[in-house]
Amino acid sequence: MAGNKFMTAAKVNKKDEFYTQRVDIENELKHYKQHFRDKVVYCNCDDPYESWFFKYFAMNFNSLSLKKLIATSYDGSSVAGTEINFGGTEETKAYKIIIDRPIEDFNRDGAVDDDDIRIYLQKFPPEVLVSDDEYKPGDFRSRQCIELLKEADIVVTNPPFSLFREYVAQLIRFDKKFLIIGHQGAIGYKEIFPLIRDNKVWLGFGFKGGAGHFYSKYEDTATAGDHRKGMIRVSGVTWFTNLDINKRHELLDLYKTYSSEKYPKFGNFDAINVDYTADIPSDYEGLMGVPVSFMDKYNPEQFEIIGFGSGYLGQSIGVGGIPKDVKAQMTGHSAAGDLYYIDEKGKPKVPYARILIRNKHPQKPII
Repeated sequence: MAGNKFMTAAKVNKKDEFYTQRVDIENELKHYKQHFRDKVVYCNCDDPYESWFFKYFAMNFNSLSLKKLIATSYDGSSVAGTEINFGGTEETKAYKIIIDRPIEDFNRDGAVDDDDIRIYLQKFPPEVLVSDDEYKPGDFRSRQCIELLKEADIVVTNPPFSLFREYVAQLIRFDKKFLIIGHQGAIGYKEIFPLIRDNKVWLGFGFKGGAGHFYSKYEDTATAGDHRKGMIRVSGVTWFTNLDINKRHELLDLYKTYSSEKYPKFGNFDAINVDYTADIPSDYEGLMGVPVSFMDKYNPEQFEIIGFGSGYLGQSIGVGGIPKDVKAQMTGHSAAGDLYYIDEKGKPKVPYARILIRNKHPQKPII
């Protein structure tokens, strides 16, 4: 899939510059407005000339009752001039901009919009950043950016995919609230999953269809049936946050009941396999291995997360390896998980990676 290909490319080749659409930002951030009142918001991977994160907060500075908005960009914009044309002479620069009051309605059309942002940037150009340590100007790890991070209450951005682990670790180290874009695959990172398990990080509302379209200088890989000119389609992207939202407290309706025939037990861990979130049995008291997509429905008041059934994280909770004699019987693809079960035909099956959970309030079976 195009999204998976570009996630791999981001890690290997550091292809990290993806610009998020206005509509995707607005669709997500409308659920968090209560969190921004009198807060300092920092967009630390955002060119003020191009980023809709910066422009969203600048245009809504007053309606969100922000205290301050800070934005910094990393070594310039690869798509400079596609949103705001400022002459093209500064495209290799990194910028810092700080706004501590609402932007004026310069064009007198009755609302602050992106045209007013354009005028504002022409009147008050952002500061050009110069490196003061081993990192490039505007790098979130640089001394300058860390000092700005200390001042912030909430960080909102689309960080580099290849540096996601390091990026989140910095936010946690400085005890910051955040709403950021990442790939669903990050749930299984050994640095990220413990934060999710311990309810320090959770998923936001997500992208329509589980895929995002981003402006990028890289190859256009949108499919023929879902094509948007000049954009790249990345499947499996989502929002990660530690800001509380109503979605996190919605109960998942459970309609199925447990039977050993429907829910085989794993051969190398004491848990049952559940192929779909909708199939979670309402009355099972033990551990269940559910797909990673379950996290989109996770309610910490209803379920407890025990662990991740794959790789290092699986080993840490006692998921044993697949025995050689069982492996010898396997045919077809090799799935991402390390758990296996024996199907109704007596053949070993390895599902994709499973999150191991327990229902905190299982229903008692009707007798």
